[in-house]
Amino acid sequence: MAETRLSGVAVSPGRARGPVVRVAEPLGEPPRTPAPADPAADAARIGPAAAAVAQRLEDLAAAAQGEAADILFTTAAMANDPGLVGEAERLVTVEGLPAPRAVYDAAGGFARSLAAAGGYLAERVRDIQDVRDRIVAELLGVSPPGVPELDSPSVLVARDLAPADTAGLEPAKVLALVTEQGGPTSHTAILARALGIPAVVAVRGLLELDAEALLVDGDTGVVEPADPRAPVVTADRQAGAEWNGVGETADGHRVRILANVGSVADARAAADAGAEGVGLFRTEFCYLDAPSEPSADEQRAAYAAILAPFAGKPVVVRTLDAGADKPLAFLAPDPEPNPALGVRGLRVARERPEVLDRQLAAIAAAAAESGAEVSVMAPMVATAEEAAWFAGRVRAAGIARAGVMIEIPAAALAAREILEVTDFVSVGTNDLAQYTFAADRQLGAVAALNDPWQPALLRLIALVGEAARATGKPAGVCGEAAADPRLARVLTGLGITSLSMNAAAIRSVGASLAEVGFADCEAAARGALTGKR
Repeated sequence: MAETRLSGVAVSPGRARGPVVRVAEPLGEPPRTPAPADPAADAARIGPAAAAVAQRLEDLAAAAQGEAADILFTTAAMANDPGLVGEAERLVTVEGLPAPRAVYDAAGGFARSLAAAGGYLAERVRDIQDVRDRIVAELLGVSPPGVPELDSPSVLVARDLAPADTAGLEPAKVLALVTEQGGPTSHTAILARALGIPAVVAVRGLLELDAEALLVDGDTGVVEPADPRAPVVTADRQAGAEWNGVGETADGHRVRILANVGSVADARAAADAGAEGVGLFRTEFCYLDAPSEPSADEQRAAYAAILAPFAGKPVVVRTLDAGADKPLAFLAPDPEPNPALGVRGLRVARERPEVLDRQLAAIAAAAAESGAEVSVMAPMVATAEEAAWFAGRVRAAGIARAGVMIEIPAAALAAREILEVTDFVSVGTNDLAQYTFAADRQLGAVAALNDPWQPALLRLIALVGEAARATGKPAGVCGEAAADPRLARVLTGLGITSLSMNAAAIRSVGASLAEVGFADCEAAARGALTGKR
């Protein structure tokens, strides 16, 4: 047995040891020849194959919950996308490609366009590749790639995992996930946390590692060979079961434990998990599939349904986070050479303030209907002047509390000035890391730079914490970093006053804070700022 010790990015906490099961590699490129004898008949096979794949994904989604269900339904919609199917049919009938190759090439074009767009759309490249492989397998009459049937608890090893594969895992049979690609905000990472499975991604050299068993540390990112004869070690997925539901340290320092939601299922799961409120309600989910701007009544109804489980509790609603990297038909964005740095978030609202005003009116109406204590914040804010403009718009709509996201290093550096014109701020660690390190958060090769434990990122968050203390106003964290129970202590020590995360992490984060005093959190923060975990 090789004694190689590898490391990657820890994305879901816990330690586990057990036998390795390798996930099959995706299908290779289908051949371009021979040309079909009857192109029309071959093209006619594509639609039913795509529909069959979509139906299987929808069936998986119906059996899943929360984020897993949302991701599976989205992937199913991609499989049935008329644009994908239509382009593949054209490649058969016009260019004479066999149906499997036509699907492969059509999906490749879609994937390149998504990757070039950056941001949210770039995150969907793995999804379209998964859909491609499933449709190609359907056309070839072979089993699709993915996770094999597990006979006993095992450590899954893969180049990467498709969202549908991860969402369909049985936690009782998966000790840990380890991938050579991926990043801290990939679907593999998000769903592993939601399922309570220890996971490490971006482990270079993983597929060359010859080991029958692995020890996986989802806290430190270390992956090393283990004795295959040693007993299986299952991660403790019940951590946090004794949490009393109040976010505070052992000596009573208050830190609200909140949830990130984007659907009714998310909101219900968060309420059931004991969330003290919502720190990030992503409203763009109400827009992304809409061919035109939803009406005020449609928006109100959608928002009210998600707010309902939190009557009497605080909910922070983020206004539409759209733009060049999340193009919406009714906004008609102009092409941009670098969408990640273009007109998105609040920048769209300033160009189209009537869209923002209609959304704010709908949020205010939904707040009154639901009884939730609603605050509103804007994404992609860079300056205090932008923050003041937004706050004025929010208050004019009859909403009492206005805040902004800290996702750009400039905003972290200007946090005190921003807090002087708003009521609160919330740090989006995913984008803040991406912009701080100039590292695409979906690119495995630079995943280590997007690790939320990076000292440079924590120093920016410390500036936000200092500004919050100086102004006497709250500062939250709503990026995936908040879901790490150990990092939650560091963030608390940096002056963060609320932590917002996926529902599955709520109890473990609450319990982690309850075990230590505030002085311990401050000591952990001092160490983390110098690179010590």
